Amino acid sequence: MSLVVGAAIVRHGTVLAARRTTPAAVAGRWELPGGKVEDGESPEAALVREIREELGCLVEVQGWLDGEQPIGTQHVLRAALCRVADGEPSVGADHDRLRWLGPEQLDDVDWLEPDRPFLTAVRPLLRDVPPGT
Repeated sequence: MSLVVGAAIVRHGTVLAARRTTPAAVAGRWELPGGKVEDGESPEAALVREIREELGCLVEVQGWLDGEQPIGTQHVLRAALCRVADGEPSVGADHDRLRWLGPEQLDDVDWLEPDRPFLTAVRPLLRDVPPGT
């Protein structure tokens, strides 16, 4: 099985969700952004690279969330808690919309199934924080 990594990017009591544009089977559904780990690449380096490629910003991996989830029969997903270290996330070829979701909004979007279990770990990390802090 090949490893896919996802970023739970947390800022100001919210987590970043990205809406997929491809492939057609998952277009319009939401995910923690990320991608496949390439041969010889560490999961952390892959996640930093994927976020730079997909969202145009630099993230810092702060730690890995427990567990992993199957994506079909070929891939397994691991997710990391991250913060934006430089730049501002923006949509690219893989996503058409980004949303910062607070704990009360996590159920407002149609998450891809492999991402859903990680939301349980992310939810307590989100809290109401005044804007700009």
